[in-house]
Amino acid sequence: MIRVEHLVKRYGTNYALDDISFEIKEGEIVGLLGPNGAGKSTTMNILTGYLSTTAGAAYINNVNILDDPIGAKKFIGFLPEQPPVYPDMTVMEYLNFVYELKGCTLEREAHLNEILSVVRIVDVKDRLIKNLSKGYKQRVGIAQALVGDPKIIIFDEPTVGLDPKQILEIRTLMRTLGKNHTVILSTHILAEVQAVCERIIIINKGKIIADERTENLTKTIEDGYRYQAKICGPQKEVKAAIEKLNGVKEVEATGERDGDSFAFRIESERGIDVRKPLFNLCSRMGWPIVGLMPVGTDLESIFIRLVDRDNGVVENSVKRRRAH
Repeated sequence: MIRVEHLVKRYGTNYALDDISFEIKEGEIVGLLGPNGAGKSTTMNILTGYLSTTAGAAYINNVNILDDPIGAKKFIGFLPEQPPVYPDMTVMEYLNFVYELKGCTLEREAHLNEILSVVRIVDVKDRLIKNLSKGYKQRVGIAQALVGDPKIIIFDEPTVGLDPKQILEIRTLMRTLGKNHTVILSTHILAEVQAVCERIIIINKGKIIADERTENLTKTIEDGYRYQAKICGPQKEVKAAIEKLNGVKEVEATGERDGDSFAFRIESERGIDVRKPLFNLCSRMGWPIVGLMPVGTDLESIFIRLVDRDNGVVENSVKRRRAH
């Protein structure tokens, strides 16, 4: 559905994108994640035909966006960070305008009414856009992206500036759209990606540093599993016994107490899950486990560690080049 091959975008001596490649298949919901200035919006703007490339190519449904931008754009609905609405039009006037602008051939009334229903703006269709709340303006922006029933929907920072209720509504809408469309979500908001996307591509300084399914992303950085356990038993004996379990790399007694339980941070060797051996040990010794949870595997921790690790590699390579 989308294929990016060795994409480069350079401004003078600065690289906004530095040789990135990826594919997105039909029906995937993919998050494009990265710090501000990482290259997310540049990628989106190239995919949607707003920017040219310095090198490389981008294909939309096998159509090269640079060679045939009009043909490629027929497959794309795009919501930029600032919704491209005309404030002095009513919602319906604006959608009719977009319908004509796109040269849409679907039955007009039925198609636009379906879009109004999907994005839940039927009740404001006759109101001026300038009089709508920011959340409703965002919905109108999504509605225009759906005109023509494109196969691919691209969102660039779709919830910036919205209140918590509006954010939840837009996330729900994006998940709904993902049932019938390929969806790309470009954002720097971690919770957004975790709530909506099944796959994550992380960009830092114009390079892809991770491309994994959401649930597998932790495997790109973790040497082993980490858990925090709360165990009722004599602290020193419990710690010593856990240290002897096969595959346990490190055990730390954190000093935290919860009633008669002590907290321990347990790290295993790569590829070894110590939860069952830990349970068997505690059951055999009569030490109840009253809490067990993973540590350091939430998306925020993963994102920070990946970016920090990449920045360290970049900084070291720069130092080596300077040394030579």
